[in-house]
Amino acid sequence: MDVELYVYDLSKGLARVYSQPLTGTQIDAIYHTSLVISGVEYYFGQGIQTAAPGSTHHGQPIERVHMGKTELPSEVIEEYLGSLAAIYTPESYDLFLHNCNNFTQDFAMFLVGKSIPDHIRNLPRTFLETPFGQMMKPQIEAALKGVTQGSGLGPVPGPSAQPTAARPSQAPVTPPSMAPAPPIVGRVHNVSNLSQLENHLRAASNSCAVIFFTSSTCPPCKIVYPTYDELAEEVGEHGRLIKVDVGSAYDVSRKYNVRATPTFMTFLKGQKQDQWSGANPAQLKGRVRMLLEQANPPHPHRNLRLPSLQRNITNFVMYKKVPPLEKLVQKLPAAFKESPTVGPVIEFVKLRHSASNDNTPAADIRVPDLHAFATTLQAIYATLPSDSHFAVVDLIRLLFLDPRVSGYFAEETNHTTLLTLLAPLSQEDLSSCPYNLRIVALQLACNLFSTPLYPDQLASPSSALRETCLRLATNSLLDSQSNLRVVAASFAYNLAAFNHNARFDGHPDRLPEEDQVELTASLLEAVSREDQSPEALHGLLFALGLFVYEAPVDGMLIDLCRAMSVGETVAAKVKIPALQKEPLLKEVGEELFGKGL
Repeated sequence: MDVELYVYDLSKGLARVYSQPLTGTQIDAIYHTSLVISGVEYYFGQGIQTAAPGSTHHGQPIERVHMGKTELPSEVIEEYLGSLAAIYTPESYDLFLHNCNNFTQDFAMFLVGKSIPDHIRNLPRTFLETPFGQMMKPQIEAALKGVTQGSGLGPVPGPSAQPTAARPSQAPVTPPSMAPAPPIVGRVHNVSNLSQLENHLRAASNSCAVIFFTSSTCPPCKIVYPTYDELAEEVGEHGRLIKVDVGSAYDVSRKYNVRATPTFMTFLKGQKQDQWSGANPAQLKGRVRMLLEQANPPHPHRNLRLPSLQRNITNFVMYKKVPPLEKLVQKLPAAFKESPTVGPVIEFVKLRHSASNDNTPAADIRVPDLHAFATTLQAIYATLPSDSHFAVVDLIRLLFLDPRVSGYFAEETNHTTLLTLLAPLSQEDLSSCPYNLRIVALQLACNLFSTPLYPDQLASPSSALRETCLRLATNSLLDSQSNLRVVAASFAYNLAAFNHNARFDGHPDRLPEEDQVELTASLLEAVSREDQSPEALHGLLFALGLFVYEAPVDGMLIDLCRAMSVGETVAAKVKIPALQKEPLLKEVGEELFGKGL
């Protein structure tokens, strides 16, 4: 699919005329961008929105740039857009820091691995670096808010289509007549030739597939159409239901020698399983459901009584407690807090804390210039006294509670700012690192889950951030300080929950098996040592249960648990008076580790 960048000028040519005399810098346009793919224009304003190309209130683009082709399946693109919808909400829009061009940049990098032009991406910084830009920033934001965040409901030229605004915080709704192909989940796949059919069968080679051979002149076929559609929703992503009109797909008819319609043919793990004819909805349901069970036998853990684990985990552990801010600011080194880019960040944290106390929406508080702050942080952090590092990291921990901030830093190239903060913790021997730095760094690592962008990075085998955070967590799980063990267990829980949710929904694991084994080994060792803190034990058992629940029965993780006699280790905790009331000892210890291994 071709990906095209649409570039608009919000100033309608005025920027080119007046920018030089007013700012001393030539600015050719105030850019608004969008991406067009499969006949749909995607842009960010009132959330992620869609329209027929060139039909928005911005008029016609001044430039169209071919970004390349994407080979990503439509269902993957839709899933990614759904994750972005939680970040690019109407409330999070900021003309200078979180705007349409940030969305287009993220979407383009995902689709084709290519940035939008630098002069567009860097325009806010170019403008704000001028004295006039700094002075006029509030007025320009107010003047352009209605233009940049238009409703997306303007008329589309021509009689055939109307642009449809995406619902805020949800995946975008595309114009029906111009939408990309629907995702594979929960629908019947209509194919018209042998090549398409074989592609679908290959995609289902590790699960199951059903072919419904029909024709437009077959009245009995229509009897089972509704049943077949219902079964497709039921099967979801665990198989493929395919429909072929043999009256037009002659190559399919010849290969499979279909002589009557309706005819059904089933495939299990790539091999033909069964074939029958006749319009019998009850028979169709029974055979498809049996095939689905053969292809996807339920994991034995689903038969256990595990209410804490047999659900999606909706809440990650976040460290939101705000220390006395004046004391925290006093601990910041003068070279840092006196920087002109740091003051607005400190003020933002204070305002956000005050807002949480009086129920003011956090989105009403303007985000400071994060680019300038990140530049300062990278430039001077390594030169600051080592005993002040924990205060700086604690300030960033509070800053990352705002998803607009964590989302910004997650997008930053190579995540250099965060890696700069964690550099002292990347050494092999962490015992020399101060306790206070390790605990606030772990709390910061937990707060990375305030945005859906960071968990993917923490699960990526090539991520330096993942390597540092894993080493810090596994080391801290075995530390003598119980508070440090609790926070380390919280971070392990967040990672386990992120992986568990994917597994519970039938998707592949997000965390590499090697990482799961490493964390599980540390968790098991920590459980065996824990004899004081019920809070630490609860976190350890919960994280452990999430990793083990529905893990492959013949995988390394289950083998590790058996080798380390996890059931006996957990059962021993019941004998410790301080710990014996922990409810997960029964659920995870007796049920999961006693019956499920």
